[in-house]
Amino acid sequence: MKKIIFLSLALLIGGLLTAQEVNSLPSINVKTLEGETYNTKDISNDGKPIIISFWALWCKPCKKELDAYNDNYEDWQEETGVKIIAVSIDDARSTAKVLPFVSGKDWEFEVLLDPNGDFKRAMSVNMVPHTFILNGEGKIVYQHTSYYEGLEDEIFEIVEKVAAGEDVSGKH
Repeated sequence: MKKIIFLSLALLIGGLLTAQEVNSLPSINVKTLEGETYNTKDISNDGKPIIISFWALWCKPCKKELDAYNDNYEDWQEETGVKIIAVSIDDARSTAKVLPFVSGKDWEFEVLLDPNGDFKRAMSVNMVPHTFILNGEGKIVYQHTSYYEGLEDEIFEIVEKVAAGEDVSGKH
């Protein structure tokens, strides 16, 4: 019994350390909605914050979160210059449904496809929605899983602080 508890604890701590060690974006090839290859190392925003949100078609909270982001996106961009990128983790079978879905939603932000889950694994994403906020240098300064109504306001407060150059590392 002690061995099982110790192993479980070791795996949990190992998983946490792995997630914390990721503080910049890995170099992973994903696809754009148009089918073009795009390397995640190329994600940038001229020194302004970036929100990266991992989501899936089957995830209702993900879609609510991205709708909330979209409703505020224009104002958020005006105030902070933030760029939002939604990364679909739908597999190769359902990837074809992502473009029609996104088109129907009229989301203003960029959507990337990660059908093999390479980017998801490299970022230690185990559940969706999983949101990352990057500072102007492309370093991950905040991450959050799950969504509840009103979370977008908290996310924007963090983005404002990041845009102002404030430290948000205590906000995990």
